[in-house]
Formats: sequence, structure tokens, C-alpha cells
Amino acid sequence: MKKVSTLAVPYIVWAVLMLAIPMILILFYSATKDGNGILKVSFTLENYIRFFTDKDFLLVLWNSVKIALKTTIICIVIGYPIAYFISQSSDKVRNLLILLITMPMWINMLVRTYAWIGILSEGGIAQKVLGIFGMGDAKLLYTEGAVLLGMVYNFIPFMILQINSSLTKMDSSLIEASMDLGADAKKTFMKVTLPLSMPGVISGISLVVLPCISSFFIPKMLGGGRFFLIGNAIENQFITVGEWSFGSAISVIMAIIMMLSIYAVRAMEKRNSERGE
Repeated sequence: MKKVSTLAVPYIVWAVLMLAIPMILILFYSATKDGNGILKVSFTLENYIRFFTDKDFLLVLWNSVKIALKTTIICIVIGYPIAYFISQSSDKVRNLLILLITMPMWINMLVRTYAWIGILSEGGIAQKVLGIFGMGDAKLLYTEGAVLLGMVYNFIPFMILQINSSLTKMDSSLIEASMDLGADAKKTFMKVTLPLSMPGVISGISLVVLPCISSFFIPKMLGGGRFFLIGNAIENQFITVGEWSFGSAISVIMAIIMMLSIYAVRAMEKRNSERGE
């Protein structure tokens, strides 16, 4: 036990320096006022009240939630069949497919997103391909579709890996028992496979929704500034406007929303596991 506690010291130091102290500073700034470039130490809830009473910021939050939900739905619709196919493959093929899915994640997300600008831009590869079908004049870049494409491309591996993990760990004898009792493939999937894979789906949802809501460079690069999400609002308050207190308040609000979302996801996972038992 003494060795374990000693090995934990570097992590504790890192967590304090990189997580605890920055979070304390953000909480401090969020409850204070900015004044003439010098922070006045006068505590107030004015920044939080401003956010919840300003229709523009509430609209930005709503738009962020909508984009995140659309991205999540697309990731589930595309990711589940892929994860199911991977789980049904042999070990060798499964490892190869997982490698192919995770390989793009080795490259920085900013670089991967930037590559889509060239693909979707006017005269780019995507437009040339659409030109074959007579749709070469379609505007692809700086649209909601481009933002959704960037979101799905960057976050769908998390959905696939989580669902595949649940499907791989599933007891195959349950499927055999369902077949022996007269259920066809469709009914077996709906009554056995899908319910048992829900923990992976729920985990995948949490890993997609949360970063989508707070993402700022994907809508900025692929949306061309036309899609102003909550992450862009936080960046704008810190870098452009210079209102660190209000930007910190928005960050705290988003952190609370994310923590509540994680708690809800964990509660759903616990409920599903208890039902499974």
C-alpha cells in the first residue's frame, strides 16, 4: 500500500497543478467583476445572471445542444452497424479494423479538421465528385452540413469503440439460447443484443455529446463563423472581448452541465447493469 501511495504522488501533483488550481481560478473569476483591466475583488453572481437572462447566449447554448444531438444521432446510426460488424469478425480482422478506426486519432484533431477545408472547398475533391452526378455547384464548406461532418468524423470513433466493447463482452450463449427458443435473428437482436449493448451506446453518447457541445474550432473552421456555438462564445469572451469573468462564468455553467450529464449517464448504466443481473 505504501508503494502504491508513493506512485500516486506524481498524479496527485499533476492533478492539483493542471486541474484543481485552474478550476479554482475559473470559479474565482466567474464570481468577480472586471474593472479597468484590474480585477476588483468584489464577489457577485452578476455574470451567471447575465448568462441566463441574455437571450442571445441562451440561443447559442440551444444551438450547441442541437448540433451535439444531431451529431450523436448520426454517430449512433453509422457507428452501431460498424461496431456490430467488427464484433462479429474474427480476432485478426477485428484487431485490424479497430486499428484502422483509431489510426486517424493519432493525428492532431486540429490538423484532421483543417484537411476537410481543402476537401470541401470550392473546386475541392468533394465538389468534383458531386460534379459527376450534376451537383458540382453545391456549396459544401461553411454550412451546417460541414460542421456536422467535422463533428461526426472526429467523434464517431469513440462511439464505435464503446459499442464494440459492449458487443464483444456480451455472452454469446444468450444469443444461442434465444435462437434455441425459436426467436429469429431480428427478434434476437431486438430482445437480446440491443439491450445488452446499451451500456456501450450510453457511454458512447456521453463521449460524443460532451465534447460536441464545448467544441469551438470545428464550427469556427468548417462553419466559417456562421455557426457560433458555446465553445466559440467562451473563446470570444477570453480572447476578443476580454471579459474573463463572464467567460469564466460560462465555463463553470458548462462544467456543471457536463457533470450532471455524466452523472445521468452513469445512473442509466447502473440501472441497466442491475436489470441485466
